[in-house]
Amino acid sequence: MPKNKGKGGKNRKRGKNEADDEKRELVFKEDGQEYAQVTRMLGNGRCEATCIDGVKRLCHIRGKMHKKVWIAAGDIILVGLRDYQDDKADVILKYMPDEARLLKAYGELPETTRLNEGIGGVDEEDDGPGDDYIEFEDEDIDKL
Repeated sequence: MPKNKGKGGKNRKRGKNEADDEKRELVFKEDGQEYAQVTRMLGNGRCEATCIDGVKRLCHIRGKMHKKVWIAAGDIILVGLRDYQDDKADVILKYMPDEARLLKAYGELPETTRLNEGIGGVDEEDDGPGDDYIEFEDEDIDKL
């Protein structure tokens, strides 16, 4: 029979997520960093994000955040830009929804940024009865 050489099992590896409700200081961007909104998750610790400067970048989630901070489409993140690759960046921090609202209130994020909503493509505004349903009259049903 094998001897137990580890420090515990599966539950020890999971640990406790105590930092969830803890209030932290709001971190602003510095030079070489940019705010971004996650467009879609790609897997393998990567995501595609649209930066505030208008450039779409492939972002790599750093190991400290990997499997500890869950990032989803629509989240506001702080990315570190690379000097040698403009189309790639590294995720430094994920902002909680209340922190993202504060950033928008301080004017760090543009007013056009949509917070706490998943990215679902193009916005469609319905201003009345459109193609959502089709009305049939009794005459049309009788002809069928």
